[in-house]
Amino acid sequence: MSDPSRNRRKQWQQIYQVFSFIFFFITDTYGQLQYSVREEMKKGSVIGNVAKDLGLNVDELAKRKFQVLSQTNKQYFSVNLENGDLFASDRIDRETLCINKPICFINLEAVIENPLTFYTITIEIQDVNDNSPIFSKNHFEVEISELTSPGARFALGNAQDPDLGSNSIQSYTLNGNENFGLGEKITTDGIKYPEIILEKSLDREKQSYYELILTALDGGNPQKSSTATVRIIVQDFNDNLPMFNQDTYRVRLHEDAAIGSLVIHLNATDEDEGSNAEIAYSFSHISDNARQLFTIDSLNGDIKVIGNLDYETTDSYEMTVEAKDGGGHVTHCKVSVQVIDVNDNAPDIMIKSFSETIPEDSPPGTVVALLNIRDLDSGMNSEVVCHISDTLAFQLIPSSSTYYKLVTAASMDRERNPSYNVTIQCMDGGSPPLSTNKTIQLNISDVNDNAPVFEKMKYILYIGENNQPGTSIHNVRASDPDGDENGKNNNIDDIPVTSYISINSITGVLYAQRSFDYEQLQGFQFQVMAKDSGSPPLSSNVTVRICIIDKNDNAPKILYPSPDTEGSALFEFIPHSAEKGYLVTKVIAVDADSGHNAWLSYHLLQVPDPSFFIIGQYTGEIKIGRDIQDTDTLRQKIVVLVKDNGVPSLSCTVSLQLVVAENFQQVVPEIKKQPNISNTSSNATFYLVVSIALISILFIVTVLITVVLKCRKSSTPTSYGAYSRNVYPQFTLGCPSEISDTSLPFPFSYDVCVTLDSKQNEIAYLKPVQNVPTENLIDTEETTAGNGPSGNDQNPGIILQV
Repeated sequence: MSDPSRNRRKQWQQIYQVFSFIFFFITDTYGQLQYSVREEMKKGSVIGNVAKDLGLNVDELAKRKFQVLSQTNKQYFSVNLENGDLFASDRIDRETLCINKPICFINLEAVIENPLTFYTITIEIQDVNDNSPIFSKNHFEVEISELTSPGARFALGNAQDPDLGSNSIQSYTLNGNENFGLGEKITTDGIKYPEIILEKSLDREKQSYYELILTALDGGNPQKSSTATVRIIVQDFNDNLPMFNQDTYRVRLHEDAAIGSLVIHLNATDEDEGSNAEIAYSFSHISDNARQLFTIDSLNGDIKVIGNLDYETTDSYEMTVEAKDGGGHVTHCKVSVQVIDVNDNAPDIMIKSFSETIPEDSPPGTVVALLNIRDLDSGMNSEVVCHISDTLAFQLIPSSSTYYKLVTAASMDRERNPSYNVTIQCMDGGSPPLSTNKTIQLNISDVNDNAPVFEKMKYILYIGENNQPGTSIHNVRASDPDGDENGKNNNIDDIPVTSYISINSITGVLYAQRSFDYEQLQGFQFQVMAKDSGSPPLSSNVTVRICIIDKNDNAPKILYPSPDTEGSALFEFIPHSAEKGYLVTKVIAVDADSGHNAWLSYHLLQVPDPSFFIIGQYTGEIKIGRDIQDTDTLRQKIVVLVKDNGVPSLSCTVSLQLVVAENFQQVVPEIKKQPNISNTSSNATFYLVVSIALISILFIVTVLITVVLKCRKSSTPTSYGAYSRNVYPQFTLGCPSEISDTSLPFPFSYDVCVTLDSKQNEIAYLKPVQNVPTENLIDTEETTAGNGPSGNDQNPGIILQV
């Protein structure tokens, strides 16, 4: 090997050492890791312990999602998360990975989460002697004129060895022949071309051709070689070789060059004439992938594109072009094509970590996804900017040059948005720019943050009295916008008034536990609680008011005159001087019902002379209808009918004995004068006196009872309440008007009047009791006034609350 080649190799080695020193210095300064491995190493071979070298805890690698990502299209290395070893996961061919590059590196990115940290790992791929030298041709033909002087050199095609350094081609040998020797031609790029050196003059007449074996040897251990046959044809004199303008042509070509585009026009010149000056062009050495992309015109030397270039696959191509004249002389030049990147690759969005579901109580800033953004272009074409469509709920935060974090920017609410479709758009800096969209669906899981909600703020329900026990009253419904168990609710927890009302805790249907009596219970209210099944459970309450609707189930009751004395001799006295319109007495009756059912009317059912007495239809006052005549019977018996306004109407009757007399002393004579009294009865006088005495006693007792009732504070809410038994607690609720069975649902009070004396026109009224003891009431916060016609029915109410 010649001294110039040795010196040149030493210079390359020195440059490599300086470059390696600078690279290690830079990587160590920035805390990066670098390993050096040999190509063709076995799968699973351990390169180093990444966890130890990075100072990480091996036990946390899997938990913190440690991963190693390659910037190449193929993943050559992986990490064992159990021990932190970095090992080879695929075969590495340096010549395929780094074409014609003196130094070959593979850059890895190590990512670990919680907290998110990035590391750079650089792996240098060292060359091994795994490739033999290869000649571009198996046969070389060299035409040498027989007039060629000894010492002439004839260039041959060189052999190619993709290995580097000592593993590449070191020397050529030629089998022994006294006429030819072997030399080398080294270009300015340091490429060696073997040359045939003519040692002795040729005599075509003695031998017209020679066949020699050319061998190329590399410097590996073990050494590898390749051979080619050199056929030398002796011709007539041709003393000029084709000549290129320069040894190497460098061309820059955009990767989007159209098929058929001209790469370069080569022009070699030959000073010979005739056929010796006719030059043919061909590729003497070209790689297989370049042969699929370029072609050369053998006549004019035009190199054109015949395939689609891709900067991301290969960014440069080198080929050797041979120019051969008609005399067989050849010369070579090197064509280097540098591919220029164009923006033909859109950004690639890769999701490295993604939480498909997050709870709705996640705080703002919760990491949803980790995105890795790559663009295979270079320069401005690879600078990518990303943003998201929903800028209110989410935020995209860059973590490094190629990583983004998608985090929540606001609080989540599953009831408003159970899921989100977040579109991520990334655009590069090319001209025109290219963009990529990626949509990820994020589901929001439910937490129990909503209490059940009833359909109404308050329920007012009506039920007629005398209902069947177990009757369904109403369905109280509650809804919960939460999902699953958080939205399932029981309508009630417990009701203290279970003797009146029961509820189905699942469906919310209310049932009457007993038959209600409006005269004993006008209404009541309680609270229903709806509670969901969340943890902790949430609940809400609603007030339910039950209004009992009155029905006409009570007949009128006579207060005065007392029906108990109907069989005895009870008399009302009418003075002889009484004129038309004189008030004889007043029938007093009450009805335990209310509303229309309690409106009473009075009628004379049986009267001797219809013109003698009249009765007020609504007052019950019995008056004289005409002046008293001497022919009138002094003793009159009448029957009064009292009926209510219900449907059907209920009634009762009472009999009254009316006597025309000024005082008791006149009773006996007056009666004796009546034609209907038997004069033959010897005991008539005695019986009459006894009857008058009883009537007087009964009248005095009635007056005393009336006075006592007027003075005593009764706990009964209305005048007719004195005759109702306290089976239920008394309720007075302000229920909205709802008429059923022609009755009013409101308490209806009546003023009760009693004549103290049949001879007087004065009437005493019994007023509703205003003060009721409240020590036994459950709740007296709400009281409502009755809406009866008198406007005086204001009774304290009892509210049952759960």
